[in-house]
Amino acid sequence: MSGEARTGGTPGQDGHGAHGGRDRRDARGRERGSARARGAGQRSEAAPSQRAKGADPARNVAFDVLQEVATSDAYANLVLPPLLRSRGIRGRDAAFATELAYGTLRLRGRYDAIIAQCVDRPLDQVDPNVLDLLRLGAHQLLGMRVAQHAAVSETVGLARARAGAGSAQFVNAVLRKISRSTLEEWLEAITLDAPDDVTRLAITQSHPVWIARALREALVGTGRSADDLAELLEADNTAPRVTLVARPGLVSRERLAGEVTHDVRGDATTTPGRWTPTALVLSGSDPAAIPAVRYGAAGVQDEGSQLVTLAFAAVPTLPTLPVASAGGTGGAGGARPDGAANPDERWLDLCAGPGGKAALLASLAGEQGARVVANEVAPHRARLVEQALAAVPADAVERVQVGDGRQVGVEEPGAYDRVLVDAPCTGLGALRRRPESRWRRTPGDIATLTTLQRELLGSALDAVRPGGVVGYVTCSPHLAETQLVVKDVLAGRDDVEVLDAAAAVRQVAGDDIPLADRTDVQLWPHVHGTDAMHLTLLRRRA
Repeated sequence: MSGEARTGGTPGQDGHGAHGGRDRRDARGRERGSARARGAGQRSEAAPSQRAKGADPARNVAFDVLQEVATSDAYANLVLPPLLRSRGIRGRDAAFATELAYGTLRLRGRYDAIIAQCVDRPLDQVDPNVLDLLRLGAHQLLGMRVAQHAAVSETVGLARARAGAGSAQFVNAVLRKISRSTLEEWLEAITLDAPDDVTRLAITQSHPVWIARALREALVGTGRSADDLAELLEADNTAPRVTLVARPGLVSRERLAGEVTHDVRGDATTTPGRWTPTALVLSGSDPAAIPAVRYGAAGVQDEGSQLVTLAFAAVPTLPTLPVASAGGTGGAGGARPDGAANPDERWLDLCAGPGGKAALLASLAGEQGARVVANEVAPHRARLVEQALAAVPADAVERVQVGDGRQVGVEEPGAYDRVLVDAPCTGLGALRRRPESRWRRTPGDIATLTTLQRELLGSALDAVRPGGVVGYVTCSPHLAETQLVVKDVLAGRDDVEVLDAAAAVRQVAGDDIPLADRTDVQLWPHVHGTDAMHLTLLRRRA
């Protein structure tokens, strides 16, 4: 885009402000005179301290979320809800703050490329607080249904309150430059020098180039077309639906839907999940307001996470070596008439924090007469696991323990009938849910994580008994974290067989679920509407 294009006419707008107003309305939907619409009038006569007090609460919250994410390595989905509650922001204002914060984080790369063309210095020389303000303004101008005047004036007011008058003038000048061109014009401008299609997509869809390349390789490596990349990156930038899990034996999906309908105020609606009998898609409500969620019979859990957990639990174990009598070791599987014991009574979640999969596993175990050991290396995450398990019957949970999962195979060899390894990973499969992750991860993280993943998987295979099942799960499709980890671990062992995870997933989801012709399973946001969960199922040979 030429300099003339960037300083040309104001792009077309849909006319709606942050709360449904038009160009002559302010950000709260109130009709304004022409002077006030230009930012003149009484507001300009107020002292700076008075103007600061009048800063829009929703935008203030969004700015605070960006600050916490940048300075404390916090996750937006953990920071935002308590901020909204503590400040009494609800309804449409809460929805506005949520979209502004999450959308700005998701599209930060795109907006940084645009802002870079509107300032006279490298972005690393722009004050970080001011840069966050510019990103918030850019998202309102180019990514939300906010009238131009409201996007600029409200963000300038926020800048005045939070960064000072001089910074506010700078923010005003930059946002006015941004507002003079359409999103389409800007996307063309920031990709003029892109060397290839993957780089172009990475810039326009706001992903680091290395992540875009890794995702393309993962698509091809799991049986999909490289042409899926554009749709996948776009899905990463689409806010995910809130999905509840109805934990078996604790609450039915139908009863959970009834609680939403009858006990939650507002226009909350629910839709059954697409792939699992436990998933319920929620809209128009805060999950914390649902009784079953509050006391732990239900929880918030992506349907892909539910699906891989249910598939893992559905695979049968095989008998141990024959024993002298049919009394054997008993357990949920009992003793077989042929004298081989087939227990399925002791399950291990090796990396249990923060507890979503552990709670689902434990509820399944309770129905089957089994019990779960939940292991977590971090004490604070172990406490989250305990909270997640609060509603599970006590006899379904053997214990929650703090320990290094890499040592369990040595400390308890062959002690479990099932072991789930929900391995720490880059989280590249959940970028739509944790948008800040894409800016924190680097290629150097892969080597560290894959070393840990191999050690955890090896420990799990040592901890499971012969005939038992190990599920290897990651919320990343990166081939180094999925296929290559499994390949490396199995190369050093001759006591493990690979099971058909696709068949296990179809057993839960039905034959209509689109899966590649492979034994492992890779889910995708743009195909399945879930996080990009990976599942490999293994059995220790009896």
